[in-house]
Amino acid sequence: MLLAIDIGNTNIVVALFHEDEITHEWRIHSDPNRTADEYSSIILSFFRDNGISQSYIKSGVLSSVVPLLIGPFIRLMENIIGRKPIILGPSIYDKLPVTIPKSALHEIGTDLVANSVQAFVEYKKPCIIADFGTALTFTAIDDKGNIQGVAIAPGIKTAVNSLFTNTAQLPSVPLEAPENSLGTNTIHSIQAGIILGYKGLVESLIDKIKTDLSKKCNLKYEDIKVIATGGLNSVLKPITDVFEFVDKQLTLKGLKRIADLF
Repeated sequence: MLLAIDIGNTNIVVALFHEDEITHEWRIHSDPNRTADEYSSIILSFFRDNGISQSYIKSGVLSSVVPLLIGPFIRLMENIIGRKPIILGPSIYDKLPVTIPKSALHEIGTDLVANSVQAFVEYKKPCIIADFGTALTFTAIDDKGNIQGVAIAPGIKTAVNSLFTNTAQLPSVPLEAPENSLGTNTIHSIQAGIILGYKGLVESLIDKIKTDLSKKCNLKYEDIKVIATGGLNSVLKPITDVFEFVDKQLTLKGLKRIADLF
């Protein structure tokens, strides 16, 4: 089995693969103050609760956008699999089926690289990947697998939390689309501003990126595929048709595909 770990700013996703299938997936809140032993205890408890023997896990791959957690998780994974995991980063980018601009080698999030690898290899088309995480990112890839650029906006939940943190009298609201944009109470008004506002942001920015990518790389606008991933893409999916493919496990699949190269 392969142990794949994707460390994000808010959550850590831990997954096990048997061949090409994700058999188990868990989430842990990201906390740089936790030790490797504490994280190890949590992950090993997942294995025990699901009857998984540590001896079945033979390899590992790690992606992290939280620098403070890279070292602890390398040690953790070494203890589980008995050797150093594959660490996604600039030292292996030249072996990947996508090309990262030199100016972005040390800046682009490794999760976005994993997304790009999976999307480009699976769909074999120029594409835009919208990743709905702590940040909302749009990664553009041309028909040759070159990452042409990334656009970043605050994630939906980040925007919501900011609104509630700085306004004492606003209630917390469910992330659901309202029937229309004319809110007649506070909850519906917030939903109109946040959900419909983000719908406009996503649709407008994807249109702009498609236009710029098609001009820059001599592509047909309609040939550029749009893929959504990340936990909160489901908030917008019912009210927009801009996403041609939705894959919540795109990052994990990309990590597996990268691990298979080594």
